[in-house]
Amino acid sequence: MKRNRIASLLMVMLFSMLLTGCLSSEARRKDAGEQDVYELYIACDSQEDTVTGIFMNEYARLLEEKSNGRIKVNRYPNSQLGSDAEITEAVQNGNITFVVQTTAPQVAFVPEAAIFDAPMAFKNLDVARKVLDGPLSEKLKGYYEAKNLRLLGYADQGFRVMTANQDIQSLADLKGIKIRTMENSNHIQLWKDVGSNPTPMAWSEVYIGLQQKAIDAQENPVETIVAAKVYEQQDYLINTNHILHTLSLIGSPAVIDDLPEDLQQSVYDAADEAKVIARNATDERAAGRVQIVVDSGTTVSPFNEALFNEMKAASAGVWDTLESQIGSELVDLLRSEIDKAEKELGLQ
Repeated sequence: MKRNRIASLLMVMLFSMLLTGCLSSEARRKDAGEQDVYELYIACDSQEDTVTGIFMNEYARLLEEKSNGRIKVNRYPNSQLGSDAEITEAVQNGNITFVVQTTAPQVAFVPEAAIFDAPMAFKNLDVARKVLDGPLSEKLKGYYEAKNLRLLGYADQGFRVMTANQDIQSLADLKGIKIRTMENSNHIQLWKDVGSNPTPMAWSEVYIGLQQKAIDAQENPVETIVAAKVYEQQDYLINTNHILHTLSLIGSPAVIDDLPEDLQQSVYDAADEAKVIARNATDERAAGRVQIVVDSGTTVSPFNEALFNEMKAASAGVWDTLESQIGSELVDLLRSEIDKAEKELGLQ
């Protein structure tokens, strides 16, 4: 284990040196002067056969297509260039051009991205996507830009749900359950507030943790649950829909602004199309992923509105915490955009 970890660190350092040495603003072109082909770089920490991987690959394909071959996008899935945080830092420094990732690890760079930690915020994906395409995203772009990151668009991987070895039908059923969470203070508070025992753990250790009963449960989008096969160690998948698993495409302002104006427009146009493709992939793959879980013998509990409302009431304090972290303006904007979307969709 120690030898593997050292090897991994050396690989990351090697990539970092290569990127720092090879991806300066001049080296992005064939030569120092303006040339026909610009080499750009996109990365993610997920496998290609996930919505994150699809988002990455479709964006790269569209950008090459829209540029008529004047842009070549080198693709690095599955943490080949490091962890989420390492990739984001490389984008911030202009060493990688783009990254596709969930918003949770971006909070360390852009604190305002924590707005998507708001629990039980959206009644369904239609509401969530209307909000993602509205004034809230435009507001967030300014916060990203201030941290030398350019927000190009949001897709999603559906809602985060939980798996456990007992069915969860009410708040009482959550009491004392030891559930793995990400190292995210707002996610941890959510699970504490609903009576569970949140346990941050590296994702690579979760399958064994469930197998050895070190944890009782975990939470993730279905796509991730299936990719890692954690359902093999759990008796139930419960559609709690507690947090939207937002996927963002962010880029390096230094690299993007160094492109000719027509190619900069291609960057933005490709992003608008790729996010729609990614959302469609989420919807199209959902039933098949759930069927894999069912076929394994794991019981899938449908969305329970009463449980959702109980969890929403119990976790209201997380919204207050978010206000103290990022200010009331963003939280109020999220609330107003949710209200507007629900009215437009006839949910009120």
